[in-house]
Amino acid sequence: MPDSVVPPTPPVPLAALLAREELALRQIAGPAGADTVLHGAHTSEMADPYPYLLGGELLLTAGVHIAEAAGSGTYFDDYVSRIVAAGGAALGFGVAPVHDTVPRALVAACDHYGLPLIEVPPRTTFAAVARAVWDLMERARTAGLRRVTEAQQSLAAAASRPDPVPSVLRQLSRRLGGRAVLFGPEGAEIAAAGTATEAEVPLSALVRRLTARGSATASDTTPSGTHLAAYALGTGQGFVLGVAAPHRAPGDHTIASVASVLLSLLTGEHQSRTGADRSSALVRLLLGAPPEDVAPLLGGDRWVVVHAAPDTPVSDPVAASALGAGLGSALIDLAPEVVRVLVPADREPAPQAGWTLGVSAPVAPQDWSAADTQAARALARARATRAPLVRHGASGRPGLAELVPREEAEAHARTLLAPLAASPALTETLRTWLSLHGSWDRTAVALAVHRNTVRQRIARCAALLDADLDDPDVRMELWFGLRHL
Repeated sequence: MPDSVVPPTPPVPLAALLAREELALRQIAGPAGADTVLHGAHTSEMADPYPYLLGGELLLTAGVHIAEAAGSGTYFDDYVSRIVAAGGAALGFGVAPVHDTVPRALVAACDHYGLPLIEVPPRTTFAAVARAVWDLMERARTAGLRRVTEAQQSLAAAASRPDPVPSVLRQLSRRLGGRAVLFGPEGAEIAAAGTATEAEVPLSALVRRLTARGSATASDTTPSGTHLAAYALGTGQGFVLGVAAPHRAPGDHTIASVASVLLSLLTGEHQSRTGADRSSALVRLLLGAPPEDVAPLLGGDRWVVVHAAPDTPVSDPVAASALGAGLGSALIDLAPEVVRVLVPADREPAPQAGWTLGVSAPVAPQDWSAADTQAARALARARATRAPLVRHGASGRPGLAELVPREEAEAHARTLLAPLAASPALTETLRTWLSLHGSWDRTAVALAVHRNTVRQRIARCAALLDADLDDPDVRMELWFGLRHL
């Protein structure tokens, strides 16, 4: 006789159905308690309902199939034993119109086989009982979805805290009402949350079996009824999440799976070579190391800086991470209005949907600061011209500036623009205005100021420099100086 397969529906306690006062149901045989759960309701008047049951149902019958002389033989024993063999959860017997009372032999058989027997009064229809079961199942499904959703949100919030791994374990143990443990590659306990129980030893054994088999998940139950589960984290480092809970509720596996994914990301970031090198580079920079000394840890000797402005008013960490992935770099600085990304020069930045980009020229690490300025100016030009991406020095053609030694050009620029040295706003306005061919509107957009402010600043520049800014020769010389300032 094959084992029954319980339908994948939310289980509802039989006690909850009995508590529906409008149905007036009464249990008259079988074990009482909260352990019996229902996975559905089915009505059948067949003498052998076994072929029609999936398991877990409340079987409803009015006793049409019961012969008059059935009480004197083994009919009821055979009938109840087949229901139990099919995995039926309970039997509901409708009083009237066929039988005035529930047959005593049926009550005895249900007591013998441990099958809960429910008396359905004449005024309660089987349709009302089935509807009540499905209503309870829908409520259980909604509650389960809400529980999983709330758990996902709380786990994600825990992963963003300063101590993400312990925070995720604490939140997981709280949600499951048990203990959550992170095991290292050698099976040692790295971090844990929740009250330690006698399940610690079998949980460790389950983790060892999981690691030895190379499986993704494993589960077990202790003699005392504690449910154990182990999840291999997808970091390739041998980390395993172990969970021990006194009860197994719908949604527990989903919640634990979400936690394992978050822990995979967290342990992968901290344990991967790339993540460790990035951390080392940051620490060394904070301790005073020059950029050129930490650049090898980041994987390149030539870099470009990208400034990105979102097309929508507000960016977020997820969007910034997606931008970094599109540009091929995890070195991201999420500022309120502009996202900055440090990209190896061998990964040519391309336009990204939803972003406006300004890209610096390729530079060595000691020139990262200068490249940052270049990217900011390129972004301002991109926004002013409504271009998806602008590169600093995009033309790439050799110019007259290359004929003058850099030191002499810089000295000339400082002298030429000395009257503006005390006002960086004037210098930047002049630079932007010249780069946009004297357009008041585009300059105002690029600098995020009013066009009248641009006019006032340019007029002030002309007065301080004592120069005619409508003269193309003057503009060319000023542009030359600004490029070398």
